[in-house]
Amino acid sequence: MNAPAPRHRPGRDDDPDRLYTVTGGRSRSDATVFDLVTLVVGECDPTPGMQSEHVAILRMCGRPTAVVEIAAGLRLPVSITRILLCDLLDTGRISARHPRTARGADSLPDPHILEQVLVGLRNL
Repeated sequence: MNAPAPRHRPGRDDDPDRLYTVTGGRSRSDATVFDLVTLVVGECDPTPGMQSEHVAILRMCGRPTAVVEIAAGLRLPVSITRILLCDLLDTGRISARHPRTARGADSLPDPHILEQVLVGLRNL
C-alpha cells in the first residue's frame, strides 16, 4: 500500500533552503524601517541580472504598496520580504514611508475640534 503524499499548500514554497538562498543566508534585516503598513514605492525599473524577487517587488511597487501586500504577492514570510526590501532600499531602488508620516502633520485634525467632538459625544 502506498503512503499518502505529504500535504503541500499550493503556491507556498517555505522550504528553508529556498528562503536561505533568497536572502543570501541572512535571517534578519538591517533596518527597522519596515513594519507591516510601511508604504513602499519603486524608484526605478528592474535591470537585467536582478534577483527575481527584487524584480517582482519593483513591479508591484509602481504605486505605494504596503509591506504586508508585497509579502503576500511574493508568497514569502514578512521577515524574508523585509530583508529583500532592505536590499532595495540600500541601493536606492525603492523609497519607504509610514502612512502616518506620508500624510504630513498639516493633515492631522485640529485638537480643538477633537475636543468639541468629545464634549458633544459625552452630551449624548
